[in-house]
Amino acid sequence: MKVKKIAVIGAGVSGLGAIKSCLEEGLEPTCFEKRNDIGGLWNYEDTPESGRPGMYKSLTSNTSKEMTAFSDYPIPDHYPNYMHNSKLMEYLRMYTRHFGLLKHIQFQTNVCSVRKRPDFSTSGQWDVVVETDRVQKTYIFDGVMVCSGHYTEKYLPLQDFAGIEKFQGRYLHSWEYKHSESFVGKRVVVIGIGNSGADVAGEISRVAEQVFLSTRRGAWIWNRVWDHGNPMDATLFTRYNRAVQKLYPTFLLNRHIENKLNARFNHANYGLLPEHRILDHQTVLNDDLPNHIITGRVQIKPNVKEFTQASAIFEDGTEESIDVVVFATGYTLSFPFLGDDSTILDSQHSLFKLVFPPRLEKPTLAFIGIIQPAGAIIPTSELQSRWVVRVFTGLKSLPSQSEMMAEIKRRKRSKAKDSVKSPKDTRRVQYIDYMDEIASELGVKPNLLSLLLSDAKLAKEIFWGPCTSYQYRLQGPGKWPGARAAILTQRERILKPLRTRGLKHLGASFSHLFWVKSICVVFFLLVSVL
Repeated sequence: MKVKKIAVIGAGVSGLGAIKSCLEEGLEPTCFEKRNDIGGLWNYEDTPESGRPGMYKSLTSNTSKEMTAFSDYPIPDHYPNYMHNSKLMEYLRMYTRHFGLLKHIQFQTNVCSVRKRPDFSTSGQWDVVVETDRVQKTYIFDGVMVCSGHYTEKYLPLQDFAGIEKFQGRYLHSWEYKHSESFVGKRVVVIGIGNSGADVAGEISRVAEQVFLSTRRGAWIWNRVWDHGNPMDATLFTRYNRAVQKLYPTFLLNRHIENKLNARFNHANYGLLPEHRILDHQTVLNDDLPNHIITGRVQIKPNVKEFTQASAIFEDGTEESIDVVVFATGYTLSFPFLGDDSTILDSQHSLFKLVFPPRLEKPTLAFIGIIQPAGAIIPTSELQSRWVVRVFTGLKSLPSQSEMMAEIKRRKRSKAKDSVKSPKDTRRVQYIDYMDEIASELGVKPNLLSLLLSDAKLAKEIFWGPCTSYQYRLQGPGKWPGARAAILTQRERILKPLRTRGLKHLGASFSHLFWVKSICVVFFLLVSVL
C-alpha cells in the first residue's frame, strides 16, 4: 500500500509533535519551516527577521514541566518546574534528536500556497507550493497539518487610539520587545494586560522612570507558586478537582476562586478588578505584578483615550507624559497560504473539535495548536496530531458534515453563554475536558474503573494527581510502555529541582501534603453525606 505523504507547516512545538505522530502511524511527513531552526516562538533571537514573531529574552513558561511534557518523553527531572525559554529549547532539541525528526524538516522554506488538487473530491490531495532561496517548487500531499500557530501576525489597533499619529515618542508591539535596556529612565505606557503585557510592564519597570499599565477590562492574576510551594497547574489540574468542580454551580466556583486570588492581594485595591467573573475570560499568570504595583514602579491605568505629542490621556481624565508606548494587544490568526477557499476560510473559527474544517469533501486538512487551552499547549496539540493522523490513515472517521456543524454550533452557544465576547475566547478550552474529548475520539482516554480493579496504585495517582499527558499513553493507539512509570514518578520529578540543599529533617513533601489534604476532603465529604 502506498505510503501517504503529509505536509506539516511549521516546526514549532505543535509541528514537532505532528511530525512524530505521522511517523508513529507510518506516514511520510515533510515539515516546512520559515526559519533556520526548530522551536518556533520559543527560539529566541536578538534580531529576528522582519515580520517574524519574537519573544523577550526573559520569557519563562507559564506551565510547569510535568504538565508541559510530550506524552512519551518526560522532561529531565533536574530541570526547573517552570522553564526559561532556553531550557525549553534544550528539551525540544532532545525530543527532536530522540525521535529523529530533523531529517523530515526543510528549513528556510516558506509555504506560498496550499490548494486542492483538481480531483480533490475523490483523492483528497493538495498542491503545496513552497519557496526556498527564491526558487518555488510544487509538491503533492495526501494531507496537510497546519501548525503555524496563532502568533504569526501581530494585532496593532492604532485606529482605536486617537492622536497616535501625532505622538513623537516611540511605539512598538510587544513581539518586538527583547529586553529592557532601551527603556532606562523612560516613561512608558504598556497597553494590554495579557500575559505578555504584565511581564513586559514588570520587567521594564525595574529600569524605567515610571511604567503605566493600561487595561480596558482589568484581569484576574494567578501565580506559578501555589499552596505549599507546589506548581499551580500540577496542583489544580487533577481529575478529582475537575469532578468536584462539575458538582458546583458556576457562580460558586467563581466566588471560591476569586476569594482565593483576592486572599493573596485584593484586586480592587490594586486597580485590577475586572467586571467579568474569573471563569468568563482568559486570566493572567504573573508572579511579580502585585510587587511592582505596591512599590509604585507600575501604576494601573484605564484605557488610553487619546495621545498627544508627548503624553497619554486616559479615560479617567488623567494625563501622563510618555516617552514610549508598548502595544501588548495580541495577535490575529493568519493563514495567507490558504488563499480565498471559502470551504476553509469560513471554517477557521468553526472547526470540528477546533481541528477539522467541516465543509471539506475529504478530511485531509487539519489545524493543530490554534486553541487557547487553560493549560499547556504541547500535550494538547500533540493529542490533536495523534487523532488527526489516525483520521488521515482512515483508521478513524469523522461524523457527517451536518453532525459536525451541529456540534460546532453547540460549542459556540456554550461559549457565548459562558464567556466575555473576545476572539480568543472562541478558542479557549478547559484543559482536562478538552484532552479527554480528543482522547475519546482517538480511543486513549484512561479507563479509571478498569484501572482501579487491575492497578489501584496507578488509578489513584491518575485520579488524585496531576493530569499529565502520560495518562493518554496507557492504552489504545500509541501506547507507551513507560507511561505507568512516568505517572508514578511525576511527583519525584517535581521535587527534584527544588531540593538542592540537603536537610536532615525534610518538611512535608508535595506527595505527603497532597495525600493528607485528600484524606481530609474525603472524610468531610463522607460526613456530609451521612
